[in-house]
Amino acid sequence: MNYKTYRRLSRIARGLEKADVVLHGAHVLDVFNECWRTADVAIADEYIVGIGTYEGVENVNCTGKYIVPGFIDSHLHLESTLVNPQELVYEAMQFGTTAFVVDPHEAANVAGLKGIQYMLDATAQCEADVYVMAPSCVPAIAGEDNGAVLDAADLAKLLDNPRILGLGEVMDCPSVLDGEPGMMDKLALFAHRVKDGHSIGLSPVQVQAYALAGITTNHECVTYEEAKDQVANGMYVWIREGSAAHNLDAIVKGLVADGAPTARYGFCTDDKHIEDIQAQGHISYNVRRAIELGIPPIDAFKMASYNTAICYNLQRRGAVAPGYRADMVILDDERAQSIAGVWIQGKPVSECVRRPNVPAPVELLQTVNIGRFTEDKLQMIVNGPQAVITMVPGQIVTTKTVEELPTIDDVFTPNAVYNKITCIERYRASGRNGVAAVKGFNLHNGAIATSFAHDAHNVVVIGDNDADMMVAIDRMVRIGGGYVIASEGKVIAELPLEIMGLISNRPHEEVDAKVKAMKEIAYGMGISRAFDPFINLSFLALSVIPSLRITTKGLVEVGM
Repeated sequence: MNYKTYRRLSRIARGLEKADVVLHGAHVLDVFNECWRTADVAIADEYIVGIGTYEGVENVNCTGKYIVPGFIDSHLHLESTLVNPQELVYEAMQFGTTAFVVDPHEAANVAGLKGIQYMLDATAQCEADVYVMAPSCVPAIAGEDNGAVLDAADLAKLLDNPRILGLGEVMDCPSVLDGEPGMMDKLALFAHRVKDGHSIGLSPVQVQAYALAGITTNHECVTYEEAKDQVANGMYVWIREGSAAHNLDAIVKGLVADGAPTARYGFCTDDKHIEDIQAQGHISYNVRRAIELGIPPIDAFKMASYNTAICYNLQRRGAVAPGYRADMVILDDERAQSIAGVWIQGKPVSECVRRPNVPAPVELLQTVNIGRFTEDKLQMIVNGPQAVITMVPGQIVTTKTVEELPTIDDVFTPNAVYNKITCIERYRASGRNGVAAVKGFNLHNGAIATSFAHDAHNVVVIGDNDADMMVAIDRMVRIGGGYVIASEGKVIAELPLEIMGLISNRPHEEVDAKVKAMKEIAYGMGISRAFDPFINLSFLALSVIPSLRITTKGLVEVGM
């Protein structure tokens, strides 16, 4: 705000001129005193200029409504929507999310700095604030097959961008705890900025060492006990509720039972598909559910806005107060059961338009290159009981079991109980692939393939027979990445994700309809509705989440 602008806004704030717009007679949340004020909200340009009694050129009756700050998603991956990044932003805005803290490490793992720049460019014209965290672990762990390697020198090229807030989720915990030089260089580069964490299963003393390194946040807590321990060490905990990972109930119930303060908690979605947002809401769902579970409404609204703004030093965001940007949610009731309106940059979200998709550079297309892959690479020789990836309903973690597998001539023969999974290197046609058994997915009479496979995004295929797995692999390569379902020797459904093998440039309505239909096909093939067939499959390759994962180099056990 320059001085010329201020002089005009000051006259409006003092009642000497009319505001551009006044929202009259609402219960306005004062996040600083933690109370409601019945007052008018005066807006000029994109700012809130006063709370009190005002007249505007335009006057909106909000009597009986509740006005709260615009919601902030403290951690998400826009790539997980499968569509052009600004499409999720536009849809989430309709549900009151006016700022997003994005980690583009999916794009970075495929295409390095070029992938990050695409995500920045694709969201540059959004009315909402889209901030970006510089991906810290590309690859997720040393030696993994992915598309790029980003060291501290590479990340330094991002520092001057005002939308880069800090360092993205630091998931290579051993490198942090052991003081590995490359990791220390990255932490030092962002010494005066927020450093997001990504830790699961650390012991209390390991959490202390992790926090000692300057890690500021974590969104991976599954239990309240984990969350409480991390808050005790000065960290912020982002309570996640996405399409696959559902952690809100457990943590919030613990907060309520403990009567604990909530100032170090916020909300995130991490990975949430647009069809789920349209059905449930975005951060608005987290708020509504937290209130239902017993969090006082004012605390819930602060968790959805002010707490996150404070953590990331988002200037003039997260409150309804003079000088703050006029990003607000108007609610019909204090418990956030329904949204009456959303204002962003001082105008109703209904006046915002979905902007044309930003074309992807040609080098980000046709990125799946596995070379010649033959069926014999799917063979798994078995000698005695084997470690099995056992899935956990409603979670992205897995457990390890050791079991006798079905075999013919000492070769693992998958079925509906014990599916076979492979992860195939897709960037350099190295021919590397790992093979393992999965229990709990229960896919029958077919195979599913995806190139969206956290975080390296190699090709991951699961099935109950090798022939259909090969059909799915072949089609995956031909379409340049995406989702493929095969059964009885033929492709029965597919969704091309032509940009980096992660994103479609088709409208989200078309992509959502296709994903919905493909999920129903997958459920019809035996997969439990406790899982998202594609999201849960994609996480089976993420080599930093306990307990067992599949990589291009085989089965790995994750633990500290």
